Formats: sequence, structure tokens, C-alpha cells
Amino acid sequence: MCRILLYLLFTFSTLTFYGQEVYFEEPAKFITQFTFKQLIGGVILVKAKFNNITEPFNFILDTGSGAISLDSSTTAEFKIPHEPSGRTISGIAGIRKVDYAKNNSLTFPGLKVDSLDFYINDYNILSSVYGEKIDGIIGYTFFHKFIVKINFDSLYIQIFSPGRIQYPSKGTLLTPLFTALPIQSLTIKDARKVVSNFYFDTGAGLNFLISKQFEKDSSFLLKRRRPVSIQAQGLGGKMEMLLTIIKRIKIGSYKFKKVPTDILDDEYNAISYPFISGLIGDDILRRFNMIINYPNREIYLSPNSHFNDKFDYSYTGINMYFADGAIFSDEVIKGSPAYKAGLKKDDIIMGINNNFSNNITVYKNLMQNVGEKVTLLVMRDKTPFIISFRVGRIFKRFNWLRF
Repeated sequence: MCRILLYLLFTFSTLTFYGQEVYFEEPAKFITQFTFKQLIGGVILVKAKFNNITEPFNFILDTGSGAISLDSSTTAEFKIPHEPSGRTISGIAGIRKVDYAKNNSLTFPGLKVDSLDFYINDYNILSSVYGEKIDGIIGYTFFHKFIVKINFDSLYIQIFSPGRIQYPSKGTLLTPLFTALPIQSLTIKDARKVVSNFYFDTGAGLNFLISKQFEKDSSFLLKRRRPVSIQAQGLGGKMEMLLTIIKRIKIGSYKFKKVPTDILDDEYNAISYPFISGLIGDDILRRFNMIINYPNREIYLSPNSHFNDKFDYSYTGINMYFADGAIFSDEVIKGSPAYKAGLKKDDIIMGINNNFSNNITVYKNLMQNVGEKVTLLVMRDKTPFIISFRVGRIFKRFNWLRF
């Protein structure tokens, strides 16, 4: 893949005393700004019009995607032409062949981008998890054309042309390795300190993820801490993962302590271990306002009002999904608080703690207070009943070493 480096400074010196000529790159120009919606885990949802279709589509803005893509059901609904691409894409739960729709356009408020080729993929599982129709994912194909400012305080995105840009005075400048995806070196510490490469992934609604093989080879996790089982949703379907915490993650000059961390048994090597060991997701990245500058191969982070937000250590054993206007429980993890209380797969969750909003984000937030008793109104076999349990936690007390 061709890389374009636009930020160049040329200096020509002569052997005389007439000085030197310095050529500066043109400054980046503001193009437009528009709002975004923040989904569970800080994931960014933007709206854009596809070709001449009046109804705007919902796209996840994802630095963890090497292309741009459409949901297969959206493609079918609007009869968008597509053809075999001869390529496959990989995710945490599988590998699949994909079609693509060639030479299309996206229109944001104040910006139209032409000549885009969209891969076609099934994002039904994302729609069910977020309770929002996900029509596609915007990745490298878009990012490499612009400088993108993301403000999690105001929920605004600003788009600039490539060029020289003035970064804020307070923050840290990252210079990741850029393939189609930004890859950042991070220092992490638990039983011992390790430096490794991780994807910078705004499309991952979690804090931090490592591959099981990396955890095994590095032996950096404390052995006495027992991870809990969770279910994860991703490309190809659902799979079980482990959830633990690690003592510290350092990104640039910023440190986060006691970070919830997913451990993935990466059967399909979607992470590309051993070159990449995992990813840092949007539940950490949302704590910064970001300037994502693919043309200059730079990412600038400025702490925002969410920087000191507490991490979510709650554990219920429930995953929920939205379908046909209702919220259902998915697989319930054996031995979890919800399992012990009697919740079963495909129970309809009608309300939690007297909240009957039928909003999956609200329901998940109501079950994040460790130790708090939650009461669920559940429908099973057309019969309503009550289930109550106390929210658990993903770790118990440990003697935390100073670092």
C-alpha cells in the first residue's frame, strides 16, 4: 500500500554566505465540523449520506479498520450494486470473503468524498449490541485523506485538509507506525514491565486487549489474580474471552492504573501477533481530545474532562442485545451473579430498577455499580417475573505494589 508523507521540510545550504532557502508546507485548512454520538465504550458514531440516498447512514469511525465498509443488510435494503472483491477480512471471531461496492461517495455536513470503494460485511451483531442500526465502518480509506480532530467534551469532529497544523500546548504527540492502521508502542506493567506494540483502535468499545499468546509468552500478568469469563462480539460472531486488570498502562506521557483488560485467544491471528500484542480501545481513548493526522503520521492527545473517570470494574455475567424492538439477555456466564440469580439466555429484559426505557445503553449503565443490588423485570415464556442480584467485581482485593 502506498504511503503518502505530506509533512516535509526542505533545507538547502550553499557554500557562500548568502544564507539558505527554507520551504514550508502549506498550513492545513479547515473544511467542516459536525457532531457525533458516543456509543457504549466511547465508540464514535457519525452520520453521512451515501451517494444520492436521502436517508443518512450510521457509521462507526474506526482507526482499527484498514478500509471503509457497508453493512450487508443496508446494501440489500437500498439495492446497492456490489461484486466479489477476491479478498478476505479477519476479525476476532472469524475470517470471511467480502464483496465490494465500487466508486461511491459519502457526504458529511460541508464535505463530500468521492471515488470510495466499500467492502460489504455483516454488521447485524454490532447493531444488536449498540441498539443502533450500524450501516458501516469508516477507516483508513477516509482517515488518510484528512486531519481529523475529535472532541469528546463537545462531541464534535472537525475535518482539515492535510498540511501544517498547530497542536495545543498541553498534550502529548504520538508518532505511531502507520500501516493501514496506527500502531503505538506502549509500556505496560503488572508482574513485570513490558514494552510492546498495540493497535490504536477507536472502534473497540473497551479499555485494553491483549492476545492470550502474548500473555503466555511475556508472563507479565500476576499469577495470583484470576480472570473472569466474559462474552465478546466481533467480526464473525461471538466468542468467550477472559477479563482481568493490569497495574499500569502508559501511553505517551500519560499513565492509567488498574486497567480492565480483555484477554483474547486469537485463533485467527486477527491481531497479528507477535508483531502486535493487542489494542488500546476507546474506553481509554475517549479520555482525550484527539488530533488524528494520518498524512503526517502523528496523533496528538490532550486530556479532557473525562480523563479521571473511574474504570468500570463491575461484573454481572450478562450480555444484552437489541432485536425486534426488545432487549434480550445473551449467553449468561456460568457462575456469574446473573447466572446464580437464575437469568437465562433469551430472557426479555423489560426493566431494571424501575427504569423501563428499553434503552440498552441505559440498562448496561444501571449495572455498573459494584456491590449494588439490581432488580430486573424479565419476561420468559410470556410470563413476567423478578430477578435480583448484587453486581460483582472483576477482581478482589490485592496488595498493589508501588510503581
